[in-house]
Amino acid sequence: MRVALLIYTPWMVKFGIVGFGLHAVKRLMPGFLAAKHCQVTALSRRTMEKAQASARQFNITLAFDSVDALCRSPEVDAVLVTTPNAMHLQDVLSALRHSKHVLCEKPMGVNADECRQMVEAARKAGVLLGVAQVFRFEDSTRRLRERLASGEIGKPIFARAEFSFPGKTGHARQWLYDPAVAGGGPIADVGVHCIDGLRYILQDEVVSVSARGTHDEVSGKLEAASAMILEFSKGTLATVQVSFRADYRTPLEIVGEHGALRAENGFNVEHPVNIERRDVWEVLETETVSNAPAYTRQVDAFAQAIEGGAPFLVPGEQGWQNQEILDASYRSIKSGKNEPVPRRV
Repeated sequence: MRVALLIYTPWMVKFGIVGFGLHAVKRLMPGFLAAKHCQVTALSRRTMEKAQASARQFNITLAFDSVDALCRSPEVDAVLVTTPNAMHLQDVLSALRHSKHVLCEKPMGVNADECRQMVEAARKAGVLLGVAQVFRFEDSTRRLRERLASGEIGKPIFARAEFSFPGKTGHARQWLYDPAVAGGGPIADVGVHCIDGLRYILQDEVVSVSARGTHDEVSGKLEAASAMILEFSKGTLATVQVSFRADYRTPLEIVGEHGALRAENGFNVEHPVNIERRDVWEVLETETVSNAPAYTRQVDAFAQAIEGGAPFLVPGEQGWQNQEILDASYRSIKSGKNEPVPRRV
């Protein structure tokens, strides 16, 4: 008598990465290599020679020099869009036309109307659209959210997030200084991380923004640095400071009625993060966490959402809301006034 042996094979969502570049090499592929529910089966670059070289380097089966060709492939279930900001709309819509699920890098677009088009197209296609706001998958962000919600420091009065890195010369993403491609300076590039992180931690929405920006000979029409004041619906006032000029830093702090929670470089994924609970004069408690698995968690969470698991933490509507705040910030810089933020979630 023969006995049939059933071998369990975990399901895997097959990703195609559009615009495979430095971010994919440094962050995305290490994340995918540790993932349990997804794998990369295809990539696209501007030339077939470059695409094939990257595919060989990471043992990826399919290489394309066309976004549309990648999206047509039956070996791709979901598309991860990592192209420069101004290309997000056309690349996302191309994937949606082929009924592929899409995870789009931040910022979702260069203005809120682009985000609206993406969200409406995804709804019409009946597929999942998510935004790669990876810091929602960090332990530091999660613990700050949980500890604040527990009432540990009382009602949040102030919040502060900063994100800077030196990008004046020699930076790999030189398109960051092209307004037609980037759509904005550090407000769009890293300010969106601060904004989304604060919205998530505070579990609240921004109702208005006041912003100022500075320019220099390198940034041209785009801001080189900016400071924003965000007013949240429950009364918290938050400041966001961003630049392409200062050394790398991502401090994050929530000040409540009964103390403060602070994480020096709270958004980084490379080093352990110390979350401090402070009173007026001293540190009362320190909790150390690691954000190293954030990129793996992000793609696995998207894959699980595709397969009917928990909803993805950052659906397209959340990216649209972030973009409304970015747009209001740029309007404020031009007008010199406090600008209201439309509500999309």
